[in-house]
Amino acid sequence: MGKQLGWWQRMQWPAWMKSPEMLTELLRKQQAAQQVQRQQEIPLIFVDVSPAQATAEPPKDAKYYSNKNSRAANQETEKETTTPKIEGKHPELVKTEDVPRQEFQPLQPVPPVPQTKEPQEEAKAIPTEKPGDLTVAKPDVNPKNDDGQEKRERPKTVQEAKARLQESQLAGQKMLLDGGVSLHSRDSLDTKATIYGNYDWQLVAAIQSSWYRLLEEQGYAADYRGKVTLHFRLHYDGRITDLRIAENTAGSIPASICETAIEKPNPFNKFPVEMRRVVGDIRSITFTFFYD
Repeated sequence: MGKQLGWWQRMQWPAWMKSPEMLTELLRKQQAAQQVQRQQEIPLIFVDVSPAQATAEPPKDAKYYSNKNSRAANQETEKETTTPKIEGKHPELVKTEDVPRQEFQPLQPVPPVPQTKEPQEEAKAIPTEKPGDLTVAKPDVNPKNDDGQEKRERPKTVQEAKARLQESQLAGQKMLLDGGVSLHSRDSLDTKATIYGNYDWQLVAAIQSSWYRLLEEQGYAADYRGKVTLHFRLHYDGRITDLRIAENTAGSIPASICETAIEKPNPFNKFPVEMRRVVGDIRSITFTFFYD
């Protein structure tokens, strides 16, 4: 009778009285609920944040995420709303600054090595020093490349490499958004830095670079217009599966270029351990290309 009336199911049994099967089921439901809660708290749209826009503290309610925090701000505003005013061209593209893409540079042949002087001439050019004197060569404060430009040393630590990565920006045109906020600073959105922000920045940069290179190699047609949206599953080991076109208003050739742009860098980097704990083993990714 108790089972039929549901008494036993509604009773809060102590853990030591529950069967292993019941404990396993309760644990599974608890973990599923926690996963759903984490997903609801995580912003789902990536935004590129420049160092000039970055803030130390994250905003309270962020709709977007990145590898740096930023707060909604405007350089000038005429009204007070919940979103900043950004005077760009794209109402769908989420970007706050115009960043031109780097021009594609085809590979160039290695220039011939200049001939060195004869050993006798070099010996004459070197001044003689007194025995026992120590001479120290003065390093060039601003070393130059062969083309006369200053060299930039390679990063010596992981922290320095990450800092340089954060200085870079993704190419693109800024969005069109109506609004206005009182915080006076560079135009920016409420964006929260996440543990997977750097990974996604590199993912977007790899696909974007692949796309631009394909356009250059195949002869980009300026009359292409529209957008191509693709879905794929990104696994923890960097593999992508189930790549498919979800929306295409640009045509078959532009869509094919977009598919190749995602497939060519595959596999991508593996998930870092901390990131994998948050997002799990598989992520569903939506990537949109704009032709204009």
